Amino acid sequence: MTRAALLVSALMFLLAACDTGQPMRMGPDGKPMPSVYKISKAQEDRIQFRVLDSVNELREVAGVPPVQLNAQLNAAAATHARDMAVQNRPWHFGSDGSSPIDRVQRAGYSGPMLGENISETFETELETLAAWMEQPDTRNVILDSRGRNLGIAFYQEQNGKIWWTLLMGG
Repeated sequence: MTRAALLVSALMFLLAACDTGQPMRMGPDGKPMPSVYKISKAQEDRIQFRVLDSVNELREVAGVPPVQLNAQLNAAAATHARDMAVQNRPWHFGSDGSSPIDRVQRAGYSGPMLGENISETFETELETLAAWMEQPDTRNVILDSRGRNLGIAFYQEQNGKIWWTLLMGG
């Protein structure tokens, strides 16, 4: 009995240590307010693979073939993510007037560019992917059955804002 009480006390102590004492901030939509997600150097290399794995799970559920990371699409996505930050606006055209198709071709991708998803956020890659899946147009890019190649990149500003670009190629 003493051992069980000691174990319960220890668990309660550990759980109490997890409480920040701050109530979770809720937005007007009733969802928790986002907090700044700082991407560490150790996380940078894993992000593309987390997105790839998640996209392929979503594609499997939808009954479409998996995709693989493509270096040219990753390069085009990285260029655009940084360029959106420079322009300080999320949109599909580059500061030089380039379209997603132009950027993919410049990066040396020879297949068809099927779609581009972009985001300006403070959220993680998986939260951003979930937001894209909530909208029909961005969900269609992710689940395009012609997709074979994926490019994903981000650029994070000092204040924590993250510019995401996902490219789907056939």
